[in-house]
Amino acid sequence: MGKVYLIGAGPGDPELLTVKALRILERAQVVVHDRLVSREILRLAPHATLIDGGKRRGEQAQIQDYINQTLIRHARLCHTVVRLKAGDPMVFGRGAEEWEFLLAHGIDVEVVPGVSSALAVPALCGIPLTCRGIAASFAVIAGHREQFMRTEWPQYAHIDTLVVLMGVENREYIAESLIRTGRSPLQSVAFIENGTTERERVVETNLSAVAAGLVEVQPPAVLVIGEVVRLRSILAPARTIGAEAL
Repeated sequence: MGKVYLIGAGPGDPELLTVKALRILERAQVVVHDRLVSREILRLAPHATLIDGGKRRGEQAQIQDYINQTLIRHARLCHTVVRLKAGDPMVFGRGAEEWEFLLAHGIDVEVVPGVSSALAVPALCGIPLTCRGIAASFAVIAGHREQFMRTEWPQYAHIDTLVVLMGVENREYIAESLIRTGRSPLQSVAFIENGTTERERVVETNLSAVAAGLVEVQPPAVLVIGEVVRLRSILAPARTIGAEAL
C-alpha cells in the first residue's frame, strides 16, 4: 500500500514552501493539485504524474469524489501520492475531510502543513494581523461556502482583525453584514490580489465603499478588515506605490 501526503503549497511563492514539502514533491509519483497551485511549484515534482483537482462551480461534489477515488487508486498501486493544496490543507481546504475519507479506506496519510495565505499574504504586504495597542485578536472566515448567508456575523463584531478568504464574490454582502452588526463603515479594508506573486495588486478602501459596490477586485484575493491595514503605509511604504486607494 502506498501513502498519501496532504501538503500545503503555501500562498504562491515557491520559496515559501516548507523544506519537508519540497523533499516529498521531489520523489512524488503522483500529484493531485488544486487550481491555485502555481506552475513553478508543480515543476518541483519532476517525476510525478500531475492530475488537476481544481474545483469548478456547480461541480464541486463530483470533482471531490473524483479526487477521493484518484487518491485511493494510486495509493493502492503503492505509489507515493501528494494531495497538493494552496495555502494550508487544514484551512478551508477540505483537508480534514479527505484525511478522514482516506483513513476510512485503510490508506496511510501524513499531513505536511503549509504557510496559510490568511497569515502570509497580509504580512508580506505590510499588514500584521495583530499589533500591540491596535489589534489583539483576529479571525479567519470563509467568504464562500455552503449556507454562507447564515453566518452569524455578530460574533465577528468585536474581533480586531478579520481575514476573509474566497470572499471576492460576496464582498458587498460581507461589508454590509459587518456594518449592520456594529463595525464602523469607515474601518480600513485591504484586498490583496494574487498575493506573493508577480501579479500582486493591493486595493485599500473602507467598509462603506465595499458595501456600496465601489471596489473592483478580482479573485483570488485575501480580504483584510481592521485598523491594522493602516500600518501598511508605515511598514511597507515602498510597496504602497502600487496600491490603489479609494
